[in-house]
Amino acid sequence: MFENFLDSYAHSNAIRNVNTYFKVLFGIITLIVSLVSTSPIIPLIIFISVSIIILYKAEIPVKFYLKFVTVPLTFASITFIFMALFFGTGQHIFNLGFLNLSVSADGFNRGFIVFSRIMGGFACMAFLGLTTPMTELFKVMEDMKFPKILLEISMLMYRYIFVSMDEAVTMYHSQETRLGYSSIKKSYKSMGILIANIFIKTWITGEKSFIAMESRGYDGSIRTMNDLGNIRNVGIKNLSYLILFEVILTYGVYLTSTYKIF
Repeated sequence: MFENFLDSYAHSNAIRNVNTYFKVLFGIITLIVSLVSTSPIIPLIIFISVSIIILYKAEIPVKFYLKFVTVPLTFASITFIFMALFFGTGQHIFNLGFLNLSVSADGFNRGFIVFSRIMGGFACMAFLGLTTPMTELFKVMEDMKFPKILLEISMLMYRYIFVSMDEAVTMYHSQETRLGYSSIKKSYKSMGILIANIFIKTWITGEKSFIAMESRGYDGSIRTMNDLGNIRNVGIKNLSYLILFEVILTYGVYLTSTYKIF
């Protein structure tokens, strides 16, 4: 299943043992640079560069990564289209006469900047998610003094996302074996039943998980791993690469600050 592959790659990728704090620092700083860029060039460079690191340095399979990037790419594309059509003022660069719609230069530029920021930010988060187990990320969050309640809610959300997905997949396969998706009419009916029952099934599974936690000494506080002692030191070379990479990106943000496609 998709989520199992995600967790599996986080534990077995080629840069699994790189210092967790170093990877978080790289991901967060690069994400910030992507967000503050006022042109689409740097976020797109970040997306390409970080994707190369994920594919060739972390050795995540290309097929899996392309599947992984499909959802944010679809969302970013829809956002770009709507912003190009319905936002912005000024000169129109082309018209869709049959729909009585037009695209302005301002709307196109705004939409493409948002598109590039989404993809650049996604690449940074994908880097962390595909190369670092969530238990280690939660430990880093704890060391950064995140509010404990926020940390515990994040842990539970992460866990129960997978619980919900497992229940949905199990129910879907059960319906499929009973020819629940053999026609369009049956597909709509089966999907409606699945959506109606997924919450109840997930709630029951969550109650069982909570009972299991209590039987193992749960006292209302979820503890993270004690240390990251199995992670290697960063090293001067890696730190130098990080600083050089971020400086180049930051300088690129300055150089491209006034760049617009139209």
